[in-house]
Amino acid sequence: MNKLVKEPSYNLIPERDLGKTPILECRRIGIDFGGLSAVDEFTIAIGRTEICGIIGPNGAGKTTIFNLLTNVYRPTRGSILVNGVDTLGMTTDEVNRRGVARTFQNIRLFKDLTVEENVLIGLHNSMNYSVASSMLRLPKYWKQEKEARERVRELLHIFHMENMTAQQAGSLPYGAQRRLEIVRSLATNPGILLLDEPAAGMNPSETAELMETIRKIRDEFHIAIMLIEHDMKLVMGICEGIAVLNYGRIIAKGTPDEIRNNPVVIEAYLGKEDE
Repeated sequence: MNKLVKEPSYNLIPERDLGKTPILECRRIGIDFGGLSAVDEFTIAIGRTEICGIIGPNGAGKTTIFNLLTNVYRPTRGSILVNGVDTLGMTTDEVNRRGVARTFQNIRLFKDLTVEENVLIGLHNSMNYSVASSMLRLPKYWKQEKEARERVRELLHIFHMENMTAQQAGSLPYGAQRRLEIVRSLATNPGILLLDEPAAGMNPSETAELMETIRKIRDEFHIAIMLIEHDMKLVMGICEGIAVLNYGRIIAKGTPDEIRNNPVVIEAYLGKEDE
């Protein structure tokens, strides 16, 4: 008879989130491309107000994880639960409606539209008037349009961008474009926000401002944030939990201090010293 053994788990969450369903849970997910396993046995849970980082060498599978979490890719095996609900078979849009929003490594704004118009696009989840109401400009249409524009102003005000409402998105400085992409994602009312290398291309002062922005998002919106980032100063300074990915597998998860001193993590980044 086979004996019972404890299954390895990386489900560490902040103490304040105990007793609540994790906003995101991955159970042994994996994906293969042409026989190559890009991600394997990825198991993690994210607390409802956790700031979590995913780090790892180039090619470790970090962005593939984000594509799996948003159903851009469908996992070959395992399951992904958002707020306790399995996302198997959902479209990317349906996963977003369940509460998962993301930004991209390469900024994907509608650069010819204004700042306000970009954020309004993010509010599509909350708009439920009919095509007839829109075409005939019925009261329900005007009511929801007014509420949406008020919400846009509220979101922009939080990030000190209310004076940019009418500006063309493509004309904004790089750091402001990054913030606008985050604001548009927040407009979808997520439970977890996925940030793919948010500090890419930023100078030190912009990165410091980004750290404050991430804290503000968690505190103002009471949501979880998961970020992929190569800037270790940002990751160690902002994240409560850090998962280290190497060759598509988690090799460690813990606090910044635990990860910083983990010999397995050091070897994955720097290589093993010759004896």
